[in-house]
Amino acid sequence: MSDPVVIIGAGQAGAKAAETLRKLGVTQPILMFGEEKHLPYQRPPLSKKFLLGGVPESQLQLQTTDFYARNNIEVVTGKRVVRLDPDGHSIEFEDGTRQTFDKALITTGSSPRRLNVEGADLQGVHALRSIAHVLAMRDELPAANDVVIVGGGYLGLETAAVMSGLGKSVVLIEAEDRILARVAGVEIAEHLARLHANRGVKIITRARLSKIVGSARVAGVELGDGTRYSADLVLIAVGGIANDELARLSGLACNDGVLVDTGGSTGWRGVYAAGDCARFFSRRYGRFVRLESVQNANDQARAVAEHMAGCKVTYDPVPWFWSDQFETKLQIAGLSSGFDRHEVVGDPQGASFSVAYYAGARLLAVDAINDGKAYMRARKALAESAPLTSSTGVAELRDSSASEKAAAWSMSN
Repeated sequence: MSDPVVIIGAGQAGAKAAETLRKLGVTQPILMFGEEKHLPYQRPPLSKKFLLGGVPESQLQLQTTDFYARNNIEVVTGKRVVRLDPDGHSIEFEDGTRQTFDKALITTGSSPRRLNVEGADLQGVHALRSIAHVLAMRDELPAANDVVIVGGGYLGLETAAVMSGLGKSVVLIEAEDRILARVAGVEIAEHLARLHANRGVKIITRARLSKIVGSARVAGVELGDGTRYSADLVLIAVGGIANDELARLSGLACNDGVLVDTGGSTGWRGVYAAGDCARFFSRRYGRFVRLESVQNANDQARAVAEHMAGCKVTYDPVPWFWSDQFETKLQIAGLSSGFDRHEVVGDPQGASFSVAYYAGARLLAVDAINDGKAYMRARKALAESAPLTSSTGVAELRDSSASEKAAAWSMSN
């Protein structure tokens, strides 16, 4: 029997890759290893319906145990890979055992960014990325009246909406001049800030968390200017970092994510990466990008699986994202960074409008508030636009290598 395909990471990308490989007729064994005790599951509902207890844990699963058994996909949970040998085509586990592979796909995802402040380890201080995180937070919700959320990105705002809906007193702290500073425009941020303020959420911008106060359990937070807010529960939601430690220790090129070309290859024969942990070369935008989204996890995993199966695939998506806050839906098509002008369509004071971002005459992205038509038109227009470069990222990946060894690879697969 030939060596198996090994998937390191049992999340959205890993599950989609395994499913795709089987659909493409790949017959060799597929082994998927995940550190959590759960089968691959959906993460978007964690901060919404699952946090509220509206869906059982079983409904989060992407596929059933029977599905994996029928398709000869072995999912090993609670198993951590600590070393990958790209030359010897093997991986090593915490207990010292090893597994050889024909091809390996790294889908280790991302983790919540931690804050190095006093009190960050107090009881009642939470992150929100996994089922275990949500269960721990959910257990404390009934007794919590004052909730402080650190971070004004998608996750922080979505959770603030949920907490407000539960009748909690919510304070949201953001270090930048405004919420969504890195992912959406000013008009969008101001609209959502008003929405939250009207629902009782107190948003404080230009605020640095100095420390979290309490003895064994959190009692409040203190800002850099000395201002204090009471807190029975604190959520740290300041973004995610790529889980690329395994790749870095194995000599693969990394830069807040495993660097891969348009086919998902790391440059080592038979070693690939996809999903939140991968920084891939986008011909559309002419640079390496890392996307934390369900869309990217699914689509990139599917494309990389096709590449692994021998198809010639170039992954160059139109990125898209969404966020539900109260009755409002924010949809984003494209990446707006680098824009030099923008156009607002509709009334930002109203319930529905959109913002288009351009670099010169080139459309980069559109943010849409309750405007599905504008969002879909933007996705179509972006998909039809010519890429900025014809490069596949091969030369760039060589230049970005983490070591001399990683720089010496050849694209032989």
